[in-house]
Amino acid sequence: MRYVVLDTETTGLDPLQGHRVIEIGCVEIVNRRVTQRHFHTYLNPDRDSDPGALEVHGLTTEFLSDKPRFEDKVDEFLDFIQDGHVIIHNAEFDIRFLNAELARLQRGGFRDKCAGVVDSLMHARELHPGKRNSLDSLCDRYGISNAHRVLHGALLDSELLAEVWLAMTRGQDSLVIDLGDTGGQATTSFGAFDASVLQVVPVDEGDLAAHQAYLAGLDKESKGQTLWRKWESLPTE
Repeated sequence: MRYVVLDTETTGLDPLQGHRVIEIGCVEIVNRRVTQRHFHTYLNPDRDSDPGALEVHGLTTEFLSDKPRFEDKVDEFLDFIQDGHVIIHNAEFDIRFLNAELARLQRGGFRDKCAGVVDSLMHARELHPGKRNSLDSLCDRYGISNAHRVLHGALLDSELLAEVWLAMTRGQDSLVIDLGDTGGQATTSFGAFDASVLQVVPVDEGDLAAHQAYLAGLDKESKGQTLWRKWESLPTE
């Protein structure tokens, strides 16, 4: 499975107000390993960045003035993401900008250029509801050093997000979805199961009594309609 972790920097918050992409960074993950392949470019947006955006990325108009424009790098960029599942933190933000850049060149939509899009922010919120799930917060949570991250940078943030993604999805690498000879039906394989590795925890009388009291409370709340009561009344062979 090939993933491409992607991040952008922009001149502002809204492409409908003429804001542009000024940096794109992509990192490749193949079979849950970060490879040496990456795509990175700065872009001349032909405009200034908003003061708030400039504080975030530090990419001045002077620095970007001699950089290529999006149309100069678009083919190289699309070649890199082709056939990859693209991982983006807060994906809709970046995709709105990339769609706007592609629309200027009449090149279609971003989602049509790759195998799919995964929003790592949504995944993090499912794993850690009610907690902060910014990239910095996730780096702290998973023990990934981001001490060298003073300003936002698309390539650096992509590298950090790649590490975060692998940490967030650790333990899922044995899950295989195979559509090969099953007539289009997905089959799931978790590999060989070794019951000898399971720890046996004995239950004492106090635990059993507490469990029975909990079941009795559920049974009372459902007015005797709990499934286990129905199963108890079924005839046995």
